[in-house]
Amino acid sequence: MQVSAAMRGYFGIGVEGISKPMNLGNLLRSAHAFGASFFFTVNAAFDARQTALSDTSDAAQHLPLYTFDAPDAMQLPRACQLVGIEFTEESVDLPSFRHPPAAAYVLGREKGSLSPEMTARCEAVVKIPTKFCVNVGIAGAIVMYDRLISQGRFARRPVSSRGQSEPLPQHVRGGQILRRGEGSDRDPGEPTQGAGSPDSSPTEVTSDHRRSAGQAGAAPAQDRNRGST
Repeated sequence: MQVSAAMRGYFGIGVEGISKPMNLGNLLRSAHAFGASFFFTVNAAFDARQTALSDTSDAAQHLPLYTFDAPDAMQLPRACQLVGIEFTEESVDLPSFRHPPAAAYVLGREKGSLSPEMTARCEAVVKIPTKFCVNVGIAGAIVMYDRLISQGRFARRPVSSRGQSEPLPQHVRGGQILRRGEGSDRDPGEPTQGAGSPDSSPTEVTSDHRRSAGQAGAAPAQDRNRGST
């Protein structure tokens, strides 16, 4: 499965205060599988050799791994939004959350929560709507899967469980589309109508239209030149 080609933007994922190496290795392996751009730990204490036992994909050799001593020492890429994963009443339900194009997801330690310092740095806090908290490795995988299905380009689900999914429409390449204002209802997959057509949108002008308009405007000028000689 080529995840990187299906999603737009990028994301990283990490954990604060983790101490169980098997959980960390599980989360690392899931991050590698879902196409994370980087992984990070904050104030973590773990055995790298024990972590490798559950990270069978050797993720640390395939994506950047950053370690920070404290939340205030964290450094994220510019415009990358930090999203906390925490089970609280105030948190936004994951199915209702709009994933940022550039995001870094951070989970709390086992038998604990995100620190107040980490929560203060988060631009959003999200929860997985379960009856009780789940394992940190499972929680991270659920968040990454939700990002994949909400931002990836996949065929629509069938109405019936016995139905077949509809294939994705073939991508149509055309001239450059310049949008002027709002209110265009044209499907981006449809070819642009010709200038002057009843179906053409007044808010869009293509590069082909520009060339056509330039050629049409040149003819009267030539006629005027002929008449003056």
